[in-house]
Amino acid sequence: MEKIWLKQYPAGVPAEIDVNQYPSLVALLDESFHRYADRTAYKFMGKAITFRQIDDASRAFAAWLQAQGFAKGDRVAIMMPNVPQYPVAVAAILRAGFVVVNVNPLYTPRELEHQLKDSGAKAIVIVENFAATLARVMATVPTKKVVLASMGDMLGFPKSLIVNYVVRKVKKMVPAFDIAGAVRFNDAIAAGRAKPFTSASVGPDDIAVLQYTGGTTGVSKGAVLLHRNLVANILQAEAWYQPALKKIPAGEQVVTICALPIYHIFGFNTNMMLAMRMGGANILIANPRDLPGVFKELQGERFHSFPAVNTLFNAMANHPDFSTVDWSGLVISVGGGMAVQSATAKLWLDKTGCPIVEGYGLSETSPSATCNPVDSTAYSGNIGLPMPNTELKLLDDDGNEVPMGMPGEIAIKGPQVMAGYWQRPDETAKVMMADGFFRSGDIGVVDGRGYFRIVDRKKDMILVSGFNVYPNEVEDVVTQMPGILECAAVGVADEKSGEAVKLVIVRKDPAVTEAAVRAYCQTNLTGYKRPKIVEFRNDLPKTPVGKILRRELRDKA
Repeated sequence: MEKIWLKQYPAGVPAEIDVNQYPSLVALLDESFHRYADRTAYKFMGKAITFRQIDDASRAFAAWLQAQGFAKGDRVAIMMPNVPQYPVAVAAILRAGFVVVNVNPLYTPRELEHQLKDSGAKAIVIVENFAATLARVMATVPTKKVVLASMGDMLGFPKSLIVNYVVRKVKKMVPAFDIAGAVRFNDAIAAGRAKPFTSASVGPDDIAVLQYTGGTTGVSKGAVLLHRNLVANILQAEAWYQPALKKIPAGEQVVTICALPIYHIFGFNTNMMLAMRMGGANILIANPRDLPGVFKELQGERFHSFPAVNTLFNAMANHPDFSTVDWSGLVISVGGGMAVQSATAKLWLDKTGCPIVEGYGLSETSPSATCNPVDSTAYSGNIGLPMPNTELKLLDDDGNEVPMGMPGEIAIKGPQVMAGYWQRPDETAKVMMADGFFRSGDIGVVDGRGYFRIVDRKKDMILVSGFNVYPNEVEDVVTQMPGILECAAVGVADEKSGEAVKLVIVRKDPAVTEAAVRAYCQTNLTGYKRPKIVEFRNDLPKTPVGKILRRELRDKA
C-alpha cells in the first residue's frame, strides 16, 4: 500500500525519525536521570519524588539484584499497582541487565503461577497487599527471591508509617501471608547501597520486557519486547505529540496523569517511559476505580496529558467531583486500549475543551501503531494514521492485500513490532510474516486519506475496558468446575466497559447454580475476565464438525 497517510501528518511531525538514538532503554534512563536530576519525576499521595531519587534508589536496588547471583537476561517479575516503587524496580532490573516481567496485581493464584512458570522469573517485586496470592503458588514456581514492598515505602517519615498503618490495620488491605526469606523493598535498597553496581552491557537486541497477552489457545503468551522496540515507540510517541506539546507554555514541565496501570504496556510506555524521555512528571494513581480518590489526588494540580481508556474518561466526565479539578492545562487526551465511544468523546470535549485522540496498538507493538493527529479538534471514530516509521496493510485470509475500501486483517510493520512470543515459535509463526509484518487479528478498513478504522475482530477475543479476554481461557477454567458439561464465552456490548463477558453453560448436574459459577470464577479468574452474564442452556450451537459457534451466540446476544 502506498503511504497515502503521510499527506495527513500534522506540520512538524516527520514521516521518519531516528529510532536508533539510544542503544537501549538503559541509555535513555541514564541520560534522563542526569539531565533532569532535580525535577519531579513522580507525585504520589502528595509527595514529590525527583529523578535523582529514582536514580539513586534504582542504582542501589540494581546492585542488590546483581548480588543475588542472577545471570544477564534472567527475568524479574513486578506485581504492583501504580506506586513509585514500580519505576524504581523497572530501572533497577534493566540497569542490572535483567528482563522485566509485568504482572497484573489482581491475578488469581492460577494466573500468577502460569506467568511465573512460563517466564521462568527468578525473582519478584510485589506489594504486600497481593503477597497472599504469591504465597499460595511459591512451592510450584521457579521464583525464589521475593522483594516485598509496602504502599508507603517511598513517602518518607512519618508519612510512610501512617500510610502503611492505614493500609494494613484500618483498611485491612493486606491479607495474612507467610513467605519465608522475603526481603523488604527498603531493606534491599539499603543493602544495595553497600554493594558494587556494574552497569550492564545491554544492546538494542537484548530483551527488555516480557509483556503477557492472552492467547487464542487460551494460554497467556509473553510478547518479547527488545530494548530497540520500546525505545522506538517512545521516540515515535514523542514525535507524534509535538503539535500538542507546543501549546504548553515555555519552561513548564510536562505533567501527565498516570491512571493507566504501569503493568499494562499502554501505561508502561506512554506514561512511565515517555515521561522519562521528556523529563516530565507523572501523577501516580494507585486505584483509578476510586474516583473520589482520583479527583482528590488531582485537586490543585496543573497537568497537560491524560492517556486513558474509554471507561475511565466516561466515568470521570460523569462524576459529580469533575469540576473540583482544574482541566485548563490539558492539551492532550489519548484514548487507547479499547474503542472510544462517540458519546464519551463528545462529553469529554464539552467538559475539558480537549478532544480525545484515539490511538491503536497491541502488546506486540510496544504498543502504539496508529494515532489520530494530536491537533485534531473533534473525535473522528477511527484509529488514526500509522505512526512515523510504521506501515500498515490490510490482508485477506490468504495474506494478500485487499483492494482500497475493502475490509482486511490489519498487518503492522515497524521498529516497535515485537521479536516474537517467548518460547512459542508455533504461535510466533502464526502472526509474524516473512516480510516483517505482524498480523494483528483485527479487521480494519482504510479511507482515501489513509485513516484506518477497526470494523471487527478476527479473533473471538473480548475487549473489556482495554484488557484482552480470550474465550478459550475462560471456557477452559469453567469446564473444570464439577457439574459443567460444556460452555462458551462471548463478548456482549456493555455501556461501561465496551464489552463484557457472557458465559453460556450446559450443565451435567442441574444443581449447579449461577451463584456457584460466579464463586468459582472469582477464585480462578481476575475481575475483568469474569462473566457479567451467566446463562444456562440445554445445548450449544455447533458446526457439523462439533466446533462451538461463538458467532451465533454473539449475534443472538
